Amino acid sequence: MAQQVPANFNAAEADNLEDIEKQFAVKAVHHMTTYWSILEKVKGSTLRLTKIDDEIYEHLKKDFPEFDPAATIDEDEMKSKSGKERWRNFMMQYEKKVDDYNFGTMLRSNPKWEYGEKETIFVPRMQFYAVEIARNKLGLNDWVYEQAQKEKAEASK
Repeated sequence: MAQQVPANFNAAEADNLEDIEKQFAVKAVHHMTTYWSILEKVKGSTLRLTKIDDEIYEHLKKDFPEFDPAATIDEDEMKSKSGKERWRNFMMQYEKKVDDYNFGTMLRSNPKWEYGEKETIFVPRMQFYAVEIARNKLGLNDWVYEQAQKEKAEASK
């Protein structure tokens, strides 16, 4: 049973509870490994991440016309004051449409890379969806499936 947050609770002054942080990290890593496993089994270009992928993709193109899904994401720009504001405005439109839209998730900074310490950005789930939906629609993640199938074929020889 979930505990009720006291009315006088101030998140800005609250201690970071190590166990809660660990739980968030475990959930983010689980999401990351699950997504990678799916990409190994299904071509990204045929994958739907949400029921409203097309809406999210069109919205991303409208609000971020300069965004290139094939390019390396500039984390400093994304997390700058203006970047955060733009993304917050984008994400808030999905508050009631996408479950866990603001939950922390791992995102590869470039679609050509696997997840790794230096290749991964911690972002809200909605940013992950927007970026990965665009990458999938453009076939930029299909290499993961192709590589996994090749490795599977070689292993069975």
